[in-house]
Amino acid sequence: MRARRILALSALGIVAAAVVTTLRGGARPTAGAAVSADPTRPDSAGEALARAYIDALISHDPSAVRFAPDATRVEAGLKTGFSGPQMTRDLRRGPQYRVIQGIRDLEMSESGDVVSTRYLLDAGIGRTRLMTVQIAETFEISDGAIRAVVAHIRPKSVL
Repeated sequence: MRARRILALSALGIVAAAVVTTLRGGARPTAGAAVSADPTRPDSAGEALARAYIDALISHDPSAVRFAPDATRVEAGLKTGFSGPQMTRDLRRGPQYRVIQGIRDLEMSESGDVVSTRYLLDAGIGRTRLMTVQIAETFEISDGAIRAVVAHIRPKSVL
């Protein structure tokens, strides 16, 4: 039931953005590929796990993402991930991720077993970008796998 409510709210947000885009006179070009704040610096093991997850948001290929079997995800205060296998399936086929067009301005930091990320995510339909949101996510890493993801989402722009 909760998943349906989240999907419904996401769909309503996209429809609202589409209406605003239409009223403003059309779409703007889509965002480019994900770009790191310092792409020359190698990732730590924890940062590599977080980056694999973020890359899978765009590619829908979670093969490089390692979740703990009991991994969880909380987005905007609602639990949206209940296990590693479910989160892997969602990354591969989840409609909530199909609207993601690009990620940019990625920043990562690490403190102990926690990797913190901040980035801009562009979403839309087809080649039409409808909105940009700022994502702040924390990844709890344990035994070489993502154990928990907590995401805070803030609208940046609706086109």
